[in-house]
Amino acid sequence: AGGPEAAWVLGIDLGTTSVKAALVTGTERGLAVAQSCSRETRAHTESLEAGAQGMEQNVQKIIKALNECLAALPQQQLQRVTHIGVSGQMHGVVFWKSDKGCKWTESGPGPAFEADRVSHLVTWQDGRCSPSFLSSLPLPHSHLSLATGFGCATVYWYLKNSPDFLKAYDAAGTIQDYVVAMLCDLKKPLMSVQNAASWGYFNSRDKSWNIDIFPVHLLPEVGDPGSIAGRTVCAWHGIPKGAKVGIALGDFQCSVYSCLTERTDAVLNISTSAQLTISMPLGFQPPETPDPSSAVTYFPYFNGDYLAVAASLNGGNVLAAFVGMVAQWTQELGLEVQESAIYTRIIQAALAQNHSKLSVHPTLFGERHLPEQLASVSNIGASELSLGHISRALCCGIVQNLCSMLPVQQLQDVGVRRVLGSGSALARNEVLRQEVERIFPFPVVYGRDVDAAVGAAMVM
Repeated sequence: AGGPEAAWVLGIDLGTTSVKAALVTGTERGLAVAQSCSRETRAHTESLEAGAQGMEQNVQKIIKALNECLAALPQQQLQRVTHIGVSGQMHGVVFWKSDKGCKWTESGPGPAFEADRVSHLVTWQDGRCSPSFLSSLPLPHSHLSLATGFGCATVYWYLKNSPDFLKAYDAAGTIQDYVVAMLCDLKKPLMSVQNAASWGYFNSRDKSWNIDIFPVHLLPEVGDPGSIAGRTVCAWHGIPKGAKVGIALGDFQCSVYSCLTERTDAVLNISTSAQLTISMPLGFQPPETPDPSSAVTYFPYFNGDYLAVAASLNGGNVLAAFVGMVAQWTQELGLEVQESAIYTRIIQAALAQNHSKLSVHPTLFGERHLPEQLASVSNIGASELSLGHISRALCCGIVQNLCSMLPVQQLQDVGVRRVLGSGSALARNEVLRQEVERIFPFPVVYGRDVDAAVGAAMVM
């Protein structure tokens, strides 16, 4: 693809469970993905400060997975990379020492960096900020409410509960901002409007932090999505020194960018979490104040546009919790079954049941607009207690929960004509796909290359 002299773009996505790298090049038919590689990070780790409510990841393991991805891509193509686009999980925060954030080492075909003076990544799933703690914080001058797992809320938590922790660091950003800062040796992190909005205390109308109510020394500078953050300071894994690196982007926006071609499309993504998204009309501006009770939020996109998003905290992670529960039960019964085998079996069992009268409300992890609402099962009858009935009802509940946040009628009102389905959970689970096609009154199209790494490359 692209011919021997074609320029190549590297797209990177630093996800919740895995890292992906994709090489994209131009062809006569447009952009094409020539190579890609994915590695699980296995980075989840204990939180010393927050205990069971914390959700943290080991940054060293994330960077190790990133290096493994790059090492697996063809050297001949990496050497022709001129631009690098980086996306990653939004809302989360990692802290580092700006002059000691990484160590560069010789590794195989070219230098690579390893994380050094870096904290754990406190992810978007973090639950340390209780509703009472959040209500004690100043109201943001923004259309977006504050929630636990948001970077600025986490900083406030450390200031109150563990102020000495922050003294060891002078820089902060999302995990993707950290990677860009290391690649370009940025003395002060540079963050896109997309990631800044995901942190809270950021006004996307005037592209500024709420500096009158928030401690400013840890806040990154902010730039427009699609702009260049800097150039690589080393020949990273054989990619030439001086390659342009884009400002880090939100994985959600990049996932949408990789597939959204018409404003009449809605994008449905079910991976670890789940999102249902539509484009807002040209010129749309969000309200000036947040509505904490609203299930729909407006995220900055590209070129000043906004996306309306029902962003559920409950997606593939609910299915994973269900599989984990079944595995634990079998273990307590003296049996040993791999979770991967259980996942396959529950899908097979659900496929054998076309319908279930069971009603599963799957908000196991709450929702940002209803943080204290947990999961429930109702309409339980003796004839529908099989694994297939329960699994079918669970998949149905995940899709219906999204539709309760952004109703089908609202999609019809704005002119939606089809649904673009994406995400790892949707790709591997035929039952979920069946429920999507049953519930939505639009054609549903699934795209193989709908992912944030590809979107990050396309932006460049």
